[in-house]
Amino acid sequence: MNIEKFLQQKASECVEALYGPVAEGQLQIQKTRKEFEGDYTLVVFPLLKLSRKSPEQTATEIGAYLVEHCPELRGYNVIKGFLNLVLDGSFWAARFAEIVADPKYGFAPSTGRTIMVEYSSPNTNKPLHLGHIRNNLLGYSVSQILAANGHRVIKVNLVNDRGIHICKSMLAWQKYGNGETPESSGMKGDHLVGKYYVEFDKHYKAEIKALMAQGMSEEEAKHQAPIIREAQEMLRRWEAKDSEVRALWEKMNGWVYEGFDKTYKAMGVDFDKVYYESQTYLLGKNIVEEGLEKGVFFRKEDGSVWIDLTADGLDQKLLLRGDGTSVYMTQDLGTAFRRFADNNLDEMIYVVGNEQNYHFQVLKLVLKKLGYDWSDHIYHLSYGMVELPEGKMKSREGTVVDADDLIDDMVATAREMSQELGKLDGCTPQEADAVCHMVGLGALKYFILKVDPKKTMLFDPRESIDFNGNTGPFIQYTHARICSILRKAAEAGIDCGGEVAVVEYVPEEIELIKQLVDFPAVVRAAGENFSPAMIGAYVYELAKLFNGYYHDHSILREENEAVRRMRLQLCREVARIIATGMKLLGIDVPERM
Repeated sequence: MNIEKFLQQKASECVEALYGPVAEGQLQIQKTRKEFEGDYTLVVFPLLKLSRKSPEQTATEIGAYLVEHCPELRGYNVIKGFLNLVLDGSFWAARFAEIVADPKYGFAPSTGRTIMVEYSSPNTNKPLHLGHIRNNLLGYSVSQILAANGHRVIKVNLVNDRGIHICKSMLAWQKYGNGETPESSGMKGDHLVGKYYVEFDKHYKAEIKALMAQGMSEEEAKHQAPIIREAQEMLRRWEAKDSEVRALWEKMNGWVYEGFDKTYKAMGVDFDKVYYESQTYLLGKNIVEEGLEKGVFFRKEDGSVWIDLTADGLDQKLLLRGDGTSVYMTQDLGTAFRRFADNNLDEMIYVVGNEQNYHFQVLKLVLKKLGYDWSDHIYHLSYGMVELPEGKMKSREGTVVDADDLIDDMVATAREMSQELGKLDGCTPQEADAVCHMVGLGALKYFILKVDPKKTMLFDPRESIDFNGNTGPFIQYTHARICSILRKAAEAGIDCGGEVAVVEYVPEEIELIKQLVDFPAVVRAAGENFSPAMIGAYVYELAKLFNGYYHDHSILREENEAVRRMRLQLCREVARIIATGMKLLGIDVPERM
């Protein structure tokens, strides 16, 4: 049941009986603010022209009429022009029965819309790091939430597998690697290639310093350093399909993909389709040529191709370099075209950090000027960077927090803290391993996803694994606690199946049911706002409410059989919604802990 619509209908009937017909939009129903008694509030100010009475008198008359004619209401109170309505316990009992009877509670029916979500989008010149973790977790969770809202979701990864940055790693390995491989070094392939990206930067800086000592300006030295010129030549050879360069490229990228796959598996994310820049940049070049013919783009004397967006308040944007090599924008044009053409998309969501805001503003505008109306259905889910207490990370300097290391550290920390607190007592070694992995990953994911995507965040690994407060482990432990109650009930032969028992509910039970009732609306809002943080806040509040209830009320020792059965059913539904909500965040919850 949609409670707001139900109350709106009842209020409409009431106002019409008291004052006459109500115009559309005059009835405003909202949830009552926490500091006031009540469940839902009717704003009476828009009705004063009808009633021709004061706000307080109008609200009192409507409240009295509603309580008399609507058995679902047990009371009301008036605060100035606001009528706070209190719903009866039997009303909430009926809503609870609906939840119990609905195995897909919280999930919307199919909308028929297809939405593609791109996330991860790594470069094949370095391993995934903490920034990639936020990207992957956000993209995966948003995909889960959109699917729960009834959309067909296609999760995609765009691998940036070509370009000057890739050539830097290749060239450094060629010059300084001495044939080192993942097998010979014992390193994951993505880590090995990343090592040579850092190596390139070290030699590049040394060459710049030497040239500046000879009298060159820093800018000139950056362009004239022999190693960067070699990397640029390698890129030209790659685009010319030089067999030697292509063979090296395929070998080193193969190492990286194998490493990435292991990290994605450890992180618990996946993709329905993987696109490669090397396969779309040529299509992008063709689109640029078409744009030249249409007069949308122009060519400069050095042969480079540009678009002038100054009339739109932007600047001139490069689309092809003078030597014919492409830039990020080139391949993004080709990739966007291919995706909409192949998948009949209703919307395309790019999960990319906020440092690329301008890039996506330009991408949409360029596509629009080329005549592609589907550009209006591109959305950039811009998120803030992840920072550490030590400051920002820099890939070139090798000062990043490696994703693999972080995941391993989180699991190790989860084990250490769980053992200290006795959370693993009675677990078999296999169960302990599973719990530590679940808690470590859950702590990491929840800590990152509970923050609004738009905000820059500070990541503190140890704080994230606290078993108290707004953390993943607190919510996971709550779920495990409920499972323990249900297990003990089953072992004692206590049945909690069948229809919901008709009993008197205590206020804390009503509050739990209200929170359960809110779940579908929260899932809907999280989908509309692309915000897993909304799900996180909801699940935390539910877990917090349950722990307060569990502390104050007996469940298994309750002597009244009907009340005990209802309380066990309430436990079961709370556990189900906690598990469902956490699953939307990509987080598993343990049954034992």
